[in-house]
Amino acid sequence: MDPLLSVRNLCVHYAVRHGGRDGVVQAVDGVSFDLAAGETLAIVGESGCGKSSTAYAILGLERATAGTIEFEGKALGNADERGRSGAMQIVSQDPSAALDPRMRVSDSIAEPLAISGVRPILRRARVAELLELVGLPPSSAARYPGELSGGQRQRVVIARALARSPKLLICDEPVSALDVSIRSQILNLFMRMQSELGFASLFISHDLSVVRHVADRVVVMYLGTIVEEGDVSAVFDAPTHPYTEALISAVPIPNPVAQRTRRKIILAGDPPSPIGDRPGCPFMPRCPIQVERCAASRPPLLGVRSTHRVACFVRTAP
Repeated sequence: MDPLLSVRNLCVHYAVRHGGRDGVVQAVDGVSFDLAAGETLAIVGESGCGKSSTAYAILGLERATAGTIEFEGKALGNADERGRSGAMQIVSQDPSAALDPRMRVSDSIAEPLAISGVRPILRRARVAELLELVGLPPSSAARYPGELSGGQRQRVVIARALARSPKLLICDEPVSALDVSIRSQILNLFMRMQSELGFASLFISHDLSVVRHVADRVVVMYLGTIVEEGDVSAVFDAPTHPYTEALISAVPIPNPVAQRTRRKIILAGDPPSPIGDRPGCPFMPRCPIQVERCAASRPPLLGVRSTHRVACFVRTAP
């Protein structure tokens, strides 16, 4: 079966002025992956790794410098064309920023329907249906965002994103701005709706505990490149790239004894500057297992198992 979304060799570069010289920030540098219908693919990594830039390029909110993006087997057009289709929607990090404080909840949810020409009577019926779907009472329709809690606002954002029955939701840190007590409610709601409605999800997050809970597959990014990808169970239970090992070693586990005795990997130094060319492995300056070859060329993503690929000369060596 053909993938719903196919990304090939995607690059997002920005021209900058740095140290008195012109340079290029390689925010995304040759990223490729597929997303199947109904699947949840998570993209994880430290801040600045390029995960949000990848998502915004798919949405058409960032200009791709190179590469191709296909949706349902067709090359994506410009941002306006993507927005008009309604097949792809975003759930952003901050629900307060995503909602106009001057608009009632009903108007916010109905806005994409109005733009696409749906008649008022059908819009009202759809708003009532969506409020019930996301677990908000009918009285919420007449309220303003400022009268709602953070969790309720995010439910409104999700309802608006689902208004036109999209095939793909791009979720950019959708629970990071919420209280811990509310996060699980929103995540469970999201998973239930995905099961019922069948949409696919591209889930952007730095929280690996959340990713393990919601995702089917995971892509690990470092400095604009993919260093590991595979089924969630394969990557979490047997992390192979040294960067992935470090990330997963920092994820808390609920067993206090095991948490105290586990080995936590602390990486040396900071990520290198994203400005300029990087001929070798981007992780090499911080890698504890680097070899001479790592400085000369970038390792390809190679399979270590049928559903697990890693970009590491050492860990994929025969």
